[in-house]
This record gives sequence, C-alpha cells and structure tokens, in this order.
Amino acid sequence: MYCLGLDIGSSSVKAALVEVKSGKSILSVHEPKNEMNIISLNNDWAEQDPNMWWEYTCNAIKRVCKESHVDSKKISSIGISYQMHGLVLIGKDGEILRNSIIWCDSRAVSIGMKAFSEIGEEKCMSHLLNSPGNFTASKLKWVKDNEPEVYDKIYKYMLPGDYIAYKLTGEINTTRNGLSEGIIWDYRENKPANWLLKYYGIDKNLTPDIIDNFSVQGKTNSISSKETGLTIDIPITYRAGDQPNNALSLNVFNPGEAAASGGTSGVIYSITDNLNSKEPSRINHFAHVNYTDDLKCIGKLLCINGAGIQYRWLRNHSIDASYEKMNEMASKISVGSDGISVIPFGNGAERMLNNKNIGTQICNINLNKHSHGHLYRSSLEGIAFSFMYGIEILKNDNAPISVLRAGNDNLFRSKIFANTVATLIGHEIEIYNTTGAFGAARASAILNGDIETFRKAITKNDHVMTFLPLKNKSEYEDAYLRWKKDLERIVNNK
Repeated sequence: MYCLGLDIGSSSVKAALVEVKSGKSILSVHEPKNEMNIISLNNDWAEQDPNMWWEYTCNAIKRVCKESHVDSKKISSIGISYQMHGLVLIGKDGEILRNSIIWCDSRAVSIGMKAFSEIGEEKCMSHLLNSPGNFTASKLKWVKDNEPEVYDKIYKYMLPGDYIAYKLTGEINTTRNGLSEGIIWDYRENKPANWLLKYYGIDKNLTPDIIDNFSVQGKTNSISSKETGLTIDIPITYRAGDQPNNALSLNVFNPGEAAASGGTSGVIYSITDNLNSKEPSRINHFAHVNYTDDLKCIGKLLCINGAGIQYRWLRNHSIDASYEKMNEMASKISVGSDGISVIPFGNGAERMLNNKNIGTQICNINLNKHSHGHLYRSSLEGIAFSFMYGIEILKNDNAPISVLRAGNDNLFRSKIFANTVATLIGHEIEIYNTTGAFGAARASAILNGDIETFRKAITKNDHVMTFLPLKNKSEYEDAYLRWKKDLERIVNNK
C-alpha cells in the first residue's frame, strides 16, 4: 500500500507517493512545468485562482500514479501541505467568490498594525503570540472593508489546504494549526480568537468546523474521483502549512529541535513549549503539527530574506563561474576571509532587522590582497552569520536550539556554509533528502499518534549526512563578532 502527499505551493503543486510499510519514497512530480502565475493588480498585491491549484492537483495526481505504475486502489491515505496565510472564500454552493489573497500579498499590513495598536501588545502577545499582522484574519477584514458585496456572499473562509481538502472530499473544515497561521487561534483560551474576529466585525460563523490535523478529515468522493483518477473513500488524514510540514519532514517535533532551509531566502523554524514571546514582528508563532491540549508545541518561525540570493547574484555576475568552482575557490581561503565582511541583506526589507532595508554591503576590501575566492568565502560566511544572528534572536525569545536539521538544498550543500553554522551553534546539523510532499505523504500514515515510528522511518530513509562542529571554534567566533560589529554599525547609521 501507498500514501499520497500533496504540497500546494504558490509556484507549483507537487504530488508524491511513499510506500507505507517501509516509508520509502517512490516518486514525486510537480505541475505545471513552469511556475504558476501570480496576479498582481496593484503594488504589493498577490493573488491566485484556487481553481488553478485544483487543476494542477488533478494533473499531478494522475501523473504520479501513471509514472510510478501505482494503481490508485493501493493508496490508503492522503496528506496535504500548503502555502500558509492565504485566504480562500467560498459561497453557500461551494463556488469561489474571488481569487485567493496569498501569503506574499501585503495589502492588509496597515490593518494588522492598527489592530495591534488598538487591541494592545499585551493582549495580542499573550493570547495570539503575534501581531494580527498581514495574516488571514487581516486579509478577511480587507475584503469586508473593500469588497462588501463579496463579503456578504461568504459561507466560509478557508486556507489553501482547506480548499484542496474540500475539493477532494466535499467537506468544509480546518485545523487549529491552520487557524494559528491566520492568527485566529487563542493559545491562552485554547480556542478560536473570536474576540479578534469581533474586533474586525467578522461573523464568527464564517470559521469552518475544526478537526485535528492527524485525523480522518474526509474521504474522496465520486466527483473528485472522476477528476483525479483516485478511487472513492480514500481518507485525508493529515493537513498542515508548508513550514510546519517542512519541519515534520525533517523530523522536528520537540522543544530544542529546529528546521532550517537555505534557498533564495532562509528560514529557521524552532520548536518551543514556552507560550511567552517579546517578538511581535521579527518572529511568527504557529501551533506545530503535534500541538495538543496537553502538549503545546509552538513553532517559532524566523525568515531571512537575504540568503541564497546573495550567492546566486555572485554566480550570475562572475565570468565562467559555477557553484562548484566558487566553492572550490572559497575553500582555499582561511576562516574569516582575511577580514572581509559581506552583509547579505540585499533582498528588500529584512524582518529580523526590524524591517530595515540596508542592502548588501561588502566591508573591509583590500584591493591589493583580496580576490574572487575571498569574495565567495565571505559571502558564504556572511549568509551563515545571518543564520547565526537569527538563531540568537530565537534563543533570546525562549527557543533554545539543541538540534538543527535541514534539507539537502542549495546552501546546505556547501561545506563552508554548513560547517560555519554547525561550529557557531555548537551542535550538529543533520541533513535529510526529503520534500514537503514526501513528508505529507508519510504523515498521513501516522496512526494513533505514533510519531516515534514516523521519526524512525525518516532517519532510515532520508538521512544523508551530519555536519559536526569543528574544533577551531575561536576562529569562527572571531569572524562572526567582527561581522556583527560591521552589521550593527551599518544598521545604526541607517
């Protein structure tokens, strides 16, 4: 038997199959071949048609079954991962009322800021662990204020994963994990934050029924069977946003464990059971996949805009350079890059710098001494130092990190980058070869909360390597302190 994982992103939809008995990954496909379109009618707007997600979901399911030669009758469960914070609105008959306002849309920023100010920081942070910010609840308020004719037709609001589950099953529901992503979950009261909806003038009855994210959430029906090729009555047994799901895929469940990703931007997602935070903007807090009434595991998410894009920019603007050649040249340079500091924040406003936009800065170049190799190494070190800077913010906000796990993606393929981070944090970094779709598939097979068996399957099938802290830690610490001084000088002058 097999389990099916779906990952509904803003760029593509992925479908993956995993063998239940062994936990072995079989095949993953994505649709479309090129990135999905994002509609931007105004500056800072970002929308997508949910019908497009469903079309590509159907195509991906058909492809993964065909190309793997797996009969859909052998699929025993479905897990769903999805882009977080989006808003999907449906009417009484299940029709889409407007395009989804997706995660990277920032039209509701001022709405969330006003709510945070008027409700008060103490109430928001103690109950929501966040500012209402630019999340789902604030986006729904924007619709109410600006498109009242749409708001009046709303039967239920949904997150993107809720909508795909609805299309598969015909049942409308959500999870408390999902509500926490929309900043609609009250951690102190352990129930929906209806007081926030009331403040926004939003009818609490628009919230779907709440189910556990590890549970039978509905079963495929005759309509979805015709469109996907799946058999009828396959249960959806898992649903989570992409960042919590990525952490699950990397075997991150317990306080002290953290997941990291290092693509164009970077993410650190750390688990804590402490319901206190003094970071309303630099860190976002979500109920983790294993959050329960008795075990309140919180995911603290910190984004780093300026990460892999810095190294990619260097590659694109270097003659005949490849990542392999750049890494080779960088490896010949000593730790600390002979004094050069690259401040890699050239990808817009940086949230962990309190939304300051300082750009990329290259400090301390000696024109008689430094070479391309110095520039490459200092860039990798600068990105690693930015991760360490973020980890320090998390640690200072009640999230100590004892284990860091990461996917086998761009930055973590670099020994310089991974060794630098591992040495500075003083803990190993475990590298896993997995994806969100595979993680969602495996998670759908979790029975009776048996997470330990799930964890063993990940370790057995996906673990690639482990980076250990190096012995010459003082050299890395000196380089990091010098970098941090350069950063603070720049930030304070801006």
